[in-house]
Amino acid sequence: MLKLAIVGRPNVGKSTLFNRLAGKKLAIVDDRPGVTRDRRFGTGRLGDLDLELIDTAGFEDVTDESLEARMRRQTEQAVAEAQVILFVIDARDGVVPQDEVFADILRRSGKPVVVVANKTEGRAGDAGALEAFNLGLGEPVSISAEHGEGLGDLYAALLGAEPRADDEHDDDEDDSRAGPGEKPIRIAVVGRPNAGKSTLVNRLIGEERLLTGPEAGITRDAVSVDWDWEGRRIRLVDTAGLRRKARVEEGLERLSTQDTLRSLTFAEVVLLVMDATHPFETQDLTIADLVEREGRALVFVLAKWDLVEDPGLSLKAFIERAEEMLPQLRGAPVVALSAETGRGLDRLMPAVVKAHADWSTKIKTRDLNDWLKMAVERHPPPAVNGRRIKPKYMAQTKARPPTFVLFASRADKLPESYRRYLINSIRQSFDLPGTPIRITVKSGRNPYDEGSDDPVKAFQSRRRAARTATK
Repeated sequence: MLKLAIVGRPNVGKSTLFNRLAGKKLAIVDDRPGVTRDRRFGTGRLGDLDLELIDTAGFEDVTDESLEARMRRQTEQAVAEAQVILFVIDARDGVVPQDEVFADILRRSGKPVVVVANKTEGRAGDAGALEAFNLGLGEPVSISAEHGEGLGDLYAALLGAEPRADDEHDDDEDDSRAGPGEKPIRIAVVGRPNAGKSTLVNRLIGEERLLTGPEAGITRDAVSVDWDWEGRRIRLVDTAGLRRKARVEEGLERLSTQDTLRSLTFAEVVLLVMDATHPFETQDLTIADLVEREGRALVFVLAKWDLVEDPGLSLKAFIERAEEMLPQLRGAPVVALSAETGRGLDRLMPAVVKAHADWSTKIKTRDLNDWLKMAVERHPPPAVNGRRIKPKYMAQTKARPPTFVLFASRADKLPESYRRYLINSIRQSFDLPGTPIRITVKSGRNPYDEGSDDPVKAFQSRRRAARTATK
């Protein structure tokens, strides 16, 4: 069980996050700061991570004998006890001096720290999340604890920060097999009922691990299976079939559907399994769109390929239809296979690993701005009311999925069509076919530019200053 301390200044949403992770309202939540005073303990679960949670009072920079100072000592005790620290900031307020003081204290603690930029629903906290990079504690995770947004990204960050078992037990066979710091690729296998999901998982792992049959709806719970593929750790999650919402009637089926959607949220790569004899029905399109909106890497799997009469023509028609029906996923890999015979199965995992690598891509700032200059020269933004929009600078704020911020004059006037052009151009220029890409457009001077004429040099200078401050 992973022991987490949730810390930060008053009224940033620590108790709301505590309740969200615990799955119930254990801590009192109010708009007034300072409601929590003592440490509060609870247990929770995020994906397949069991958590021991510690909620703390808001951090105050005082060391006397006042109530606030005693509350601070409680927080320091929680930091000492925890394995991983969740440092919560209010993204709508941005980074304030009190956050910087607390960040310095956490840095000296030597504990793994995950910076959580809370209250980012509706993009209201995008600027604050960018500022959180300057704390020098790694890439911040943007979430909304109140609305449950961004929990998949938080799960991935906790996996990266979780102390490895082999740090304490050198003879741990499972971790020694994985290699230093390697985490399993998390794959959710989703699709309509009876599309062949469980049969595919059984074929991949080489054993009858999951119950299969001609009846639709055999799988009810999301079943996790750990597996090794060519030295890579893989975690496959077989899920219940997803039917259209109007056709979900029984309470048990509703629970299965919720479990499937939860598995999708915590996946890194999603295999959308479709019956090759009836692909791209309405529910398949709905699932694909949901995967893109959740920001997960996607691989289309055409199962039961042995039943298709003209494979070459059918595959070409499928790819054309995919690009027509789901342009936001243009270029996503398509693997046609038969789990029954094993035909085409050898192409699946290479496609998964490539999709995962693309999804995790980080592009150098200089390369990104060289590309931006060429993209704008090739196709300038349109003029609005006689005035042209001028893109100035671009930076990647996170990976998984690749997320960027574009600084431009009159950013609020940039048409959605031009944003789509930039996304498609990034995919083509950096070889990221089918990868979900996010671009936020902002006005004004970029936050990395401290007056330098070269924004890249200014950004590098700011990062060097931040690293120097941490020593």
